[in-house]
Amino acid sequence: MQQVATAILWDCTIQILIYLRHKRGDNKPGISYPGYWDLFGGMVEPGETPEQALVREVKEELGVTVAGYSLYKTVESFTEVRPNVKYVYVAHVPYAAANLTLYEGQYLKGIDLNQRHLYTFANILGQILDDYAASLV
Repeated sequence: MQQVATAILWDCTIQILIYLRHKRGDNKPGISYPGYWDLFGGMVEPGETPEQALVREVKEELGVTVAGYSLYKTVESFTEVRPNVKYVYVAHVPYAAANLTLYEGQYLKGIDLNQRHLYTFANILGQILDDYAASLV
């Protein structure tokens, strides 16, 4: 089963960084969940650990290195085009959303965790954020 490393990524203003996925036809043919909000991360490549994939993906997508991360949970996802195991990390970057450049996707945004219900997330990511919020109480 494919492995994915993804992050609940906090910026320096204590907001979670999310991005709007490309729409179909935006030079990303076959993209799953086009036009949905997503967390940063991506597929683990052969020979990589999930941690290495997380660092690589955040660097590719935002141009920064995560300042710290820890594994929050592992989730099996069978509702996607390619079922996968998601390694969900909590990570931090030392910049505010307004000072970052998005290199993949349509739009970058920093949100308060309690605003998560205002966005439609790809696949099971909304549930993952709900679970994470509940774990903080």
